[in-house]
Amino acid sequence: MIDFSKNPLFLAPLAGFSDLPLRSVVKRFGCDVTISEMISANALVYESGAKTLEMLKKSPNETPYIVQIAGSDIENIKKAVAIINKFDGIDGIDLNCGCPVPKVVKQCAGSALLNDLENLKRIIEAIKKISNKTMTSVKFRLGFNEKNQVDIAKACEEAGADYIAIHGRTRAGGYSAKVDYEAIAQAKASVKIPVVANGDINSQNASEILALTSCDALMIGRASIGSPWVFSEIKNKQGVSKELKKEIILAHFDAMLEHYGEHGANIFRKHLHQYSKGLDGGSAFRNEINHIKDTNLMRKRIEEFFA
Repeated sequence: MIDFSKNPLFLAPLAGFSDLPLRSVVKRFGCDVTISEMISANALVYESGAKTLEMLKKSPNETPYIVQIAGSDIENIKKAVAIINKFDGIDGIDLNCGCPVPKVVKQCAGSALLNDLENLKRIIEAIKKISNKTMTSVKFRLGFNEKNQVDIAKACEEAGADYIAIHGRTRAGGYSAKVDYEAIAQAKASVKIPVVANGDINSQNASEILALTSCDALMIGRASIGSPWVFSEIKNKQGVSKELKKEIILAHFDAMLEHYGEHGANIFRKHLHQYSKGLDGGSAFRNEINHIKDTNLMRKRIEEFFA
């Protein structure tokens, strides 16, 4: 399902950003594998509301498509997997063991699972056993407070994970500590399953990180916000034209409207703020689009500004 021999590029799950519209756009412009935003197993089981179920949906061009869940209670995770099993077009389930957010950690989920590798293994085994999807994977950090990435990687492999993605910081390192690519390389050398490197990867350093870590794939996170063409840049080893950037931004805008309706234009403002960063007249443009309510007028201004 995922050809790791070709060093595929993954879009990382990014809360509030990697929704269906963005995923559909990056798939058109070089991204190989997309992952849903993190979905709480508890929310899936106890709420099963329209909003949570909406997060499972995918664009027709999203293949392979992975759904990421977070949780620590095995029974709830089993129930969540049973719900995901009912949805066609999902190719794998990824367990989040990296989220550093306090409200997730308090539930012993996300990066907190790195403090209890036996429970982590039991959860992976449960997902693997119940899931009717092709792949079971785990995304984790180097450790909670201290680095123990080799032990974590081996635990995931022993429990049956088909591949792992490693964010090169500990939970304590948040998003500001320097990424330790050598630690990712050590974890990669310790297992036989494919390993995906993650953390501060962009078009300038992608080739270097792939070589340094000896990983099988790269996962792009924050570098894709405001620059979803980063996948094209990495693959083609050159920048993209202003014309292609404009095409991608408009494709993203149209995908937002298709998915969210008229409300999509309001949500898209945060993306336009990122797209216009560092450009001449960007501040005035951001101020203007903050007050535009008409979608046709907003599209016209996008076309003019990014021409």
